[in-house]
Amino acid sequence: MASRRWPSREGFTADVVGHLIKSTALAPSLTLPLYLLSQYTAKGRAVAATRPQGLRALKYLLAIGLVRSLNGLINRYALNHGTSDTYNWKQEIAIVTGGSDGIGRRVAVLLAARGVKVAVLDIQPLKYHPPANVRYFQCNIASVEAVAAAAAEVRAALGEPTILINNAGIASGLTILDGTEDSTRKLFDVNTLSHYWLAREFLPKMIERNHGMVVTVASQAGYVVSANMVDYSATKSAAVAFHEGLTTELVTRYNAPKVRTVLVSQGFARTYLSRDLNAENTFFNPLLEPETVAEALVQQVLTGSSGHIMLPGSTGFFARTLRVFPYWFQNRMRDKCERLMRPPSMR
Repeated sequence: MASRRWPSREGFTADVVGHLIKSTALAPSLTLPLYLLSQYTAKGRAVAATRPQGLRALKYLLAIGLVRSLNGLINRYALNHGTSDTYNWKQEIAIVTGGSDGIGRRVAVLLAARGVKVAVLDIQPLKYHPPANVRYFQCNIASVEAVAAAAAEVRAALGEPTILINNAGIASGLTILDGTEDSTRKLFDVNTLSHYWLAREFLPKMIERNHGMVVTVASQAGYVVSANMVDYSATKSAAVAFHEGLTTELVTRYNAPKVRTVLVSQGFARTYLSRDLNAENTFFNPLLEPETVAEALVQQVLTGSSGHIMLPGSTGFFARTLRVFPYWFQNRMRDKCERLMRPPSMR
């Protein structure tokens, strides 16, 4: 299943332009034949002789495209520890937290369409009529005891899960001083600590079989913090650390290099989490549709490989590289982001 690029649900965006450039000007499958024609055919040499600047540009584009392709191959090799694995989707069992609505709902339905048995763990009831192979288990994932009880129910009903998708998340929209002990603890319980409780339930069997996948849904807020989102950003930064730490422990401590890890770092999407946001919806920073995020996540799962999903890619690149810039620039950008989460009294 290919994720939708163009026409995209978000309209004409920087990501669409980037995709067009990468699939044309920076695609060696296009630039290499053109370069070979310019060197090894009479007509090609004649054209190149009259357009030396065009030939030079073609060489640069070919070189950049080849470096990108090689870098992608090396990255995939490294992310998967040089191993391959096979998945029989009709025999795989996926846990999707927060699957009652929003992105999680779309993920559950898309996986079910491929024959995967899906167990939705959520404290809220389903807000849709599920396919036959999607089962709902009410669970407060912030509770170790509730997770253990739900895990036992899932195993009894479906079998041992092979895919864990930590998707559930909440936000408060409060400043550091406006937050309470309860609100802060709840945020970390759901967005961060639940990843540990769920991993401790389902990861041991994946390690034993050297087969499985853990998907961590973080956020670009885990890289860039703004006012009224400090607690949320802290939980998502911790989720990124969980993903990175798990990835290395699977190889260096558990000898399970075929257990895959996927990190999802998305921008703002049209879900209940963004209801209090002054979310931008611009060419560079579009407001994502939940289907767009879900399709990208499921597409990565169906490759059977580890990976990192950044949506939108335009803001994702900026978020990941912000800390390499001078402090004056970093502070300016964080200050500008405050408009994304203004309380009603400031709007």
